[in-house]
Parts: sequence; C-alpha cells; structure tokens
Amino acid sequence: MKAWTLALAALAGLGGQPLAAQMERVPDRPAGEGEGPFDRLLIRGATVIEGSGAPPAGPVDIVVEGNRIAALYPGGAPAAEAQTAQRVVDAQGMYVLPGFVDVHGHNGDASKAPQPSYGYKLWLAHGVTTVRGVSFYFGPDTPDISDTRRSAANTITAPRLIPYAVFGDKWDRGTPETPAAAREWVRWAKAQGYWGVKFFNGYSPAVFEAAFDEAEKLQMGTVAHLAQTGVAEVNARTAVELGLDDVTHFYGHFESLLKAGLPHYPGDYNYFDEQSRFAWVARLAPQAVEPGSEKWEDYVDLLIDEDVTLSPTFNIYAASRDVMRARGFDWHAKYTLPSLGDFYAPSATNHGSYYKDWTSEDEVAWRNFYAKWFELTKDFHDRGGRVTAGSDPGYIYQTWGFAYIGELEMLREAGLSPLAVIRAATLDGARSLYEPLGQEPPMGRIAVGQLADLVIVPENPLANLKVLYGTGHTRLNRETGAIEQVGGVRWTIKDGIVFDAHALLADVAQMVEEQRQAR
Repeated sequence: MKAWTLALAALAGLGGQPLAAQMERVPDRPAGEGEGPFDRLLIRGATVIEGSGAPPAGPVDIVVEGNRIAALYPGGAPAAEAQTAQRVVDAQGMYVLPGFVDVHGHNGDASKAPQPSYGYKLWLAHGVTTVRGVSFYFGPDTPDISDTRRSAANTITAPRLIPYAVFGDKWDRGTPETPAAAREWVRWAKAQGYWGVKFFNGYSPAVFEAAFDEAEKLQMGTVAHLAQTGVAEVNARTAVELGLDDVTHFYGHFESLLKAGLPHYPGDYNYFDEQSRFAWVARLAPQAVEPGSEKWEDYVDLLIDEDVTLSPTFNIYAASRDVMRARGFDWHAKYTLPSLGDFYAPSATNHGSYYKDWTSEDEVAWRNFYAKWFELTKDFHDRGGRVTAGSDPGYIYQTWGFAYIGELEMLREAGLSPLAVIRAATLDGARSLYEPLGQEPPMGRIAVGQLADLVIVPENPLANLKVLYGTGHTRLNRETGAIEQVGGVRWTIKDGIVFDAHALLADVAQMVEEQRQAR
C-alpha cells in the first residue's frame, strides 16, 4: 500500500521534486531592496479598489504607519500628514489594490529554478504579497518553515508565506494508512508550524475523515487534489462530505457529476503516461451531466451548503487549449530561466510536460472541457460560493507571477466580473487562509487597521487585467502612431515595505541572462 500510494502521489504532482537540500538558500534581503517600513508613509492621490467588491473610489490618500494602514483620506490628506511622512509615493492617476493572494504555490525544484528568490521576486513584482505553499518544498528537512519565518521578519525578499504540508510528507514514520496514524501525522505537522494540509488520493475514506477531523480540531486548513487514481472511492462530493475545506484544480468534480457509473477510459489508457492522463481528462466533460440538470444543481448546492472553497487554478492547464500560444508567451525570452524552459519542453519524465504528440483534437477537447468547468465555477460563485486565485507555477509554460495574472484573466473568462476577480484575488483568498483559524484576515482589503499589503498600478486593471503583467500591455498610441507597452505593477508594498516592481523584474532578468551566459 505504501509504495503504491507514494507512486500515485508522485504522478499527481510530487513527481521529480528534488529535495530542498539541492536548492540554494534564499539570500538575506540586502540594504536598499525595498524601503521601509516607515513611521509614516503617505500614498497620495490614488484610486482605490479596496477588495470587498466595492467600486473604485478616488482620489484617496493612504497613510501607513509601520506595517498597518493608519488612515484613509478621500480627496486628500491634511497638509500636516504630508509634512510628517518619511516617504511619499505619488500615485496620482494610479490604482491601488490590496496585495494579491496566491493560494497555490510551489517553489522547490532545483532542476527548474535553483534559487527560490527567482519565484519570490516574480510573485512580488506582480503584486502577490501572500502565497500559500502546497507545499513550497517536498521532502523532509526542507526550509518551508524557515522561509516562512524569515519572510515574516522581512529578512528575505519574499511574499508573506503560508506553509501547508502534503499529507504523509515531511516526517520519517511512513505513510499514514490508518485513522490513528492520520491523526498523529496531522498533530505532528501542526507542531512543526504548518498552517494546513494538502491531500492527494490513495487513502481510504476513513483515513481522510480522520485527517480532516483532526485538522479542523487543530484549526488547520485542508485542500485536496483528487486525482483520477482515487476518485472511484473518494471524489470531490465524497471528500466534501467527509470534511474537506477546499477543492483545488478540476479533479473530483466531473467524477461527482457522471451520468452513470465510473469514468470511461480507452483500453490502452495509462495514468502513468501523462499524455494519456491529461488527454483523457478533457474527455470526462461529455461523460458528465449537463449544467442545470438535477444532479448538477444538487452538487452545486452541496458545495454551497458545506461552505467549501474552490481554487480552480484554471491557468495552469491553459496550454492544453493551445500549446503553441503558451510556448510563445511574451515573457519567456527575458524572464523564464533556460533551465525552466527545458523543463517545460515535451518530456517523458517531467511532470506537466505531457504534450508529446498534442493534437488539434486534444486542444478542442480541452476547450470544450473548460466551457463546462467554467460553468460549474460560475454557478457556484453566483450562489455565493467562495472562489480564490491560485497559479500552481513552474509547470506547463506557466512562470511565477505571470501565471498568477493569467489566472485572473481566466477567472474573468469563466464569467466573474472584474470586481469579483479582484475580490477572489484579495479578500476571498485571505479569508480562505484565516477561516480555519476562526479569524478575519489581517489583510485582503484596504481598510484602517489592515496590514499594509498593497499593489500600485499605473493603469486600471478593472478595464484590462493585462496591465498587471510584468511585461505590460501592448497599445497603439493613436496620436503618435507609436506602439507602447503600458502598465505593469509599479510598486508592491508588503508589510509597509515599498518594493520597486521594475527593480525586482530587472533582478530576475539578470538571473536569466547569467544562466544563459553560463551555458
């Protein structure tokens, strides 16, 4: 059982993850990389998109004291505020949003990006100030907790880190195969400092139920990737009924909505061949009931009644709709490490590099799959369900930071309004992390008393989410005829520390060029 369970987990997402000992240590934050926190910081003249779904309002002056928002002044702060500010950020004509929350992060594979600050800086450069790692690193003796503590102390340049551990990983006592062992592992993970647990399939319903129950007692969050190998026994419906908090990806949904029986796979199907695995994922959609049917409505009602969160991570699979497009993203040349580009290429071994002979039929099947997946997410959202934004970066041509903005675009494509997309990326993401603790989050909206985690953007992201990409948005200047790149995050503020997003991107570009030259 142990070897089989671990093998399935490897193919579900742990495959090929080197131990973090092979990763470089994140360097201490050097002097001058980020300014502050200040006794008093003034952000002047911004239009505020505050995160709860309220419409934009401005101009507003924002006063930050230390790492907290101290005051909001519609129309402008009194002159005395400006006179006492140690730093003034001129945000006139710009938009200020809460720092973004990425609920699905990884950052521990030396074959792709040996220096973790590569991913951390790309996240920050795109306004991501909080990341849930599921896990950041796999294996024992890894720096998940030390990176978390160093980030909390702001001694490294990184987002706020929320560490989850994969169920059964990290310790040396074997796979938890009984309810008692499941509870013991959860208690152990809590004692190490993990905030929650990421589950893969391969365990009995009794083990899942015990682990979910123990996690809830200890105020730990739970999220699950319910891969094809285990959904015959535990699909998303079953897992939610057993106590799961958060369903990530698409796994388990369509198996909960089948017209009849088990999923159909062709006779030569092989889950361990990732092209077979992912090509046939899309063929689940026509096997599921149609939107609006009784079974569909009952399933959405269950998700709502159980107060589940959906973190769909639409974008990580987007290349399945058009591999050629993903291979040619604007940012690859300057910001994707050559080693990461190598990992992305079609491969028999690299997890997610499954398009070894990816056809137009596969792409059409995935486009149709997305249509139904979008509709399920939209129905859930429209009934009051919480949807969050997660990027799962480092796979399938999705590079850190850029992948997160791609996820916001796909949430919009699924039918969420622009304000709802921003809420998913901010307040709802933050609430999903702090709800297991029984707390309202200290960040996620722009309000007095909240942590000073902010994103300042020159262009309006509600009109065009593309202006959040580090490469900006291409626009023709109709007056001059010039082609311009506009947008990109200008400043990211985390814990009251002002980071120049352009400088962070320049650092990443230098990492890429140095690796290229070394080759």
